[in-house]
Amino acid sequence: MNLWAIFKVAIRALARNKMRSALTMLGIIIGVGAVITMVSIGQGAQDRLEAALSSRGTNIITVRPGDRRSMGASMGFGAAGTLTAEDVFAIEREVPGVSAVIPTVNAQAQLVYGNQNWSLRIEGSTEKFPQVRNWQLDQGAFFSEADVRSAARVMVLGKTVATKLFGAVDPTGETVRVRNLTFRVIGVLKPKGQSFMMDQDDTAVVPYTTVQKKLAGRTIPVVNQAQISAVSANVLPLVRRQTEQLLRQRHRIGSGENDDFNVGLDSDFDDLRRQLLSIMALLLEGIASISLIVGGIGIMNIMLVSVTERTREIGIRMSVGARPSYIRLQFLTESLVLSLAGGFLGMVMGGTAAAIIASLIGFPSLVSGVAVAIAFGVSTFVGIVFGYYPAHKAAALDPIEALRYE
Repeated sequence: MNLWAIFKVAIRALARNKMRSALTMLGIIIGVGAVITMVSIGQGAQDRLEAALSSRGTNIITVRPGDRRSMGASMGFGAAGTLTAEDVFAIEREVPGVSAVIPTVNAQAQLVYGNQNWSLRIEGSTEKFPQVRNWQLDQGAFFSEADVRSAARVMVLGKTVATKLFGAVDPTGETVRVRNLTFRVIGVLKPKGQSFMMDQDDTAVVPYTTVQKKLAGRTIPVVNQAQISAVSANVLPLVRRQTEQLLRQRHRIGSGENDDFNVGLDSDFDDLRRQLLSIMALLLEGIASISLIVGGIGIMNIMLVSVTERTREIGIRMSVGARPSYIRLQFLTESLVLSLAGGFLGMVMGGTAAAIIASLIGFPSLVSGVAVAIAFGVSTFVGIVFGYYPAHKAAALDPIEALRYE
C-alpha cells in the first residue's frame, strides 16, 4: 500500500472540482477560525483579569460600612457612616494575622495647575497605602505618618493625572490647587493601567485626615472603607471571622442583630469573575463548535456525492485488484485532506481575526499552543468521523454492479 500514491490521487480528485472542494472546506475554516478566535480572546481576557486582580494587592479583605435606607429604598453597603478610623486601627492592633490595614476616604475634586485642570477621585489613606495596595513610586516619595497626624496638604499623583497636568515634566515639588486649598506634590505612583473598565492611574492619594478635615468637612472621622492585608492566603478566613467579631463588639451589636458593616474577601469576587469569564468562554466556544459540526456534515455530503459520481471508477479499480480497504483509505484520505486544509486555513483566519479584534477592543490576544493543538485535533476528528461512512459505502460496493453503473 503506497500512502504517497493514495495522497496524490486524493489531491487530483479534489482538484477536479476546485470550487466544490473550497465550499466544502468553508464550514471547517469558519468553525476552526471561530474556535481559535474565541479561545485567544478568552485567554487574553483571562490574563488581563489576572493582571488587574494582582495589581490591587494580595490577600486583601475589604470592610465597608453597612446599608442605609432612604424613603424605603436600600442604598447598599457603604452608604451608612458606621465605620470609623478607630475601627480600622483596632483591627490592625487586635486581629492576629493582619499585616497592615488602611482606611479609605474618598472625595471628588478638581485639580488645577497653571492653566491646566483635571477632575478626579482623591483617595485619602495612610503611609501604608503602597504596602497594602502593592503600588510603588515612580518619582519622589510617599507621605509619612507625621503627615497623616498633622493632616498635611501633600499629594501623590497617579500617572494619568501627572501626565494630564504636567506632561513629561517631573511634578515633584510643584503646587496644585484643590478648591481654595494648595497641595504640594511629593511623588508620582508607577502606572497600573485599567482595572474593570476603570483607570487606576486616574487618582491622587493624600492623608485621609486631610480629606476628612479639609475636603469632606466631616466632624465624625468615618471612612468609606478599610482594606486589610493578611500575612498569607491561609489566614484569610480566620482574619475575616475575627474582624467581624471585633467590629460587632465595638459597635455593640447584640446576638441576633444584623451587622452594620460588611466584611468581604476580594478573592470571593475574583473567583466569581473568573467563573463568569470561563462560562462565557465556554458558551462562545460551544457556539463556534456548531460550525465545525456543520462543516463535518458538509464533508460527509460531498463525499457521498463523490462516491456516487465515481461508482464506475471504483468498480474498475476493484476489478483490477484494489482491495476494499484501499478504497476505504482512498476516500478517508480525501476527507482528511479537506478537513485538515480547512483546519489550517481556519487557524490562520482565527489568529488574524483575534489580533484584529484585540487591537479594536484593547484586549491582549494569546494564540496558545493548546488552542492550535485542539483545532488540529478537531479537524482530524471531523475528517475521520464524517468521512468514514462515505468511505465505508465506497468500499462496500459490489464491483460488478459498480461497473454497470451509468
